[in-house]
Amino acid sequence: MQIKSYEEKYRDQLIKLVLGVQQDEFGVAITLDDQPDLKDISNHYMNGLGHFWVAIQDDKVVGTIGVLFLENGNVAIRKLFTDAEYRGKEYQTGQKLLDTLEAFCIENGKKSIYLGTTDKFKAAHRFYEKNAYDEINKTDLPVDFHVLAVDSKFYQKNIV
Repeated sequence: MQIKSYEEKYRDQLIKLVLGVQQDEFGVAITLDDQPDLKDISNHYMNGLGHFWVAIQDDKVVGTIGVLFLENGNVAIRKLFTDAEYRGKEYQTGQKLLDTLEAFCIENGKKSIYLGTTDKFKAAHRFYEKNAYDEINKTDLPVDFHVLAVDSKFYQKNIV
């Protein structure tokens, strides 16, 4: 498995993976139109705004993660998704993606990482907590953190 920076050639596979996990696997009522960042990863995450990576196995996108730079050395994790077949200890797709994002944040002098998720993603909660992310209240988020309609649980990790 390789973790690679996003390229436009991965767009369709990425959208299929994310929507599949959200809608089909977990029944989250969210569409592609609700997520304009998915339609244009390059302009939402790249160009000094943050970064986006994909996990590739046999030319297939099996995982995604993005980071958006916020003010005051803060960042927001977005779109951490893994194909159900590539979760768990055997592949460690999510862990590899998160480790890549955290190393990037440290290299870029960031201080704190924030994220929002839905209460339906129980395994994701355990994953973040195992990786030293602390659950926080919505009111503790940075003022420039964009809360998505489906977000109901929030986490923070200080990396400095």
